[in-house]
Amino acid sequence: MVKATVRALEQATQAIEAHLKEVRSHPDQRSGAHPYYRFHPAGESIGGTVLIFHGFSARPHQMWRLADYLYDNGFNFYQVPLAGHDRCRPAKNWPQIDLKPENVAPLMAKVQQDAVLSSALSKSTSMGKVATQMAPGQQAALLDRLFEVVPEVANISAAISQPNHPDFARYFVSSHDQFLADAKARLAELAALPGPVYTVGLSVGGTVALGLAQAAPERIERVVVYAPLLKIFGKKRREYVQLTGPLDISETGWDPALRFPVGALTAADYFGSEVRSPAGVKKLKAASVFMTLTENEDAADIEASEQFFRDLAAQSGAKVSAQAFREGKATAIEANGHQFYKYPSAAMVPHPMVDPTEVSQGMSNLFWQSLYQETLRFLTAGQVNFKNLGSLAQTSDISAVAPAEISLPQRS
Repeated sequence: MVKATVRALEQATQAIEAHLKEVRSHPDQRSGAHPYYRFHPAGESIGGTVLIFHGFSARPHQMWRLADYLYDNGFNFYQVPLAGHDRCRPAKNWPQIDLKPENVAPLMAKVQQDAVLSSALSKSTSMGKVATQMAPGQQAALLDRLFEVVPEVANISAAISQPNHPDFARYFVSSHDQFLADAKARLAELAALPGPVYTVGLSVGGTVALGLAQAAPERIERVVVYAPLLKIFGKKRREYVQLTGPLDISETGWDPALRFPVGALTAADYFGSEVRSPAGVKKLKAASVFMTLTENEDAADIEASEQFFRDLAAQSGAKVSAQAFREGKATAIEANGHQFYKYPSAAMVPHPMVDPTEVSQGMSNLFWQSLYQETLRFLTAGQVNFKNLGSLAQTSDISAVAPAEISLPQRS
């Protein structure tokens, strides 16, 4: 337990408020997407500060229930937007990967000369503005046609398939490193606060939470990630995301009113590739990790997350076999301080940190209260009660989570 001085709280608050002033004064400010924080008073014993990262295209308040629960149980928190997500106009402000102009021109020339591709794109785009969102089957068919009409796309695909490919800079321009740069800036604002900092994240936010721990091992003690997007789910879907940026295709995510270019997802996937790479795993040697997945995942590749956990465990001296990640039943693994839990499909858990008042993929997470409890337990003691994670009833040996009687409150 630690206690912050009045001066330490003033310094951290001043740093955050200076950033908030920039966010609120930006001409592209996105409504309701500014960061927010709650610090305990000076002299009060606390467990540390939790830096929380939301999911791709969402807002910082996405995990407000968890943040408030952690605060009520002795933690400061700072909920921040992913890089650029405090601003609208994603094509201008969000991290992206796109083909260089000199590579776009010849590709688009061939695309426009092909009647099939031209017809498909005319139904989904209109002067760069998307009218409808392509279904998975349409995405796969578009890719097949693209590889057939433009064979050199195979070289472009190879250049982005893994981090540090020698041809990446030849074909692409990228700002994917802004995910980490922005997270490091937010961590720096907490420099005056004593005690450990913990990172918590959902989806792309989970990847950022891991990446920040890799970059600041001296500061980040524990990491909690819910379905981290270390790799986009599905081979065809991933190829579609990687290669269709220059076609002016956009999509919607958590916020249905906000469209973003596919190239923004490309950047998230590439950043995930760096975090899960052997070099990335090697950097994550000081922090312990609690990872939660669900078999009903539709965005993040489950096998990539499982392999990441295996590599992490191996680095700490523990051996976890591929067979340990069984299907159809709950998977619970402890490996030298690292914790892993996967909800089986029958639990009907969508993205694990979906708000209990929301429905995703036709499902809601009815196990959310036990998940909050075990998140608190891990941040406090570095342990997890797997039996509780699989229970609809809360355990009595840790602070209870209030029922979800209200929706998101208004935040200033």
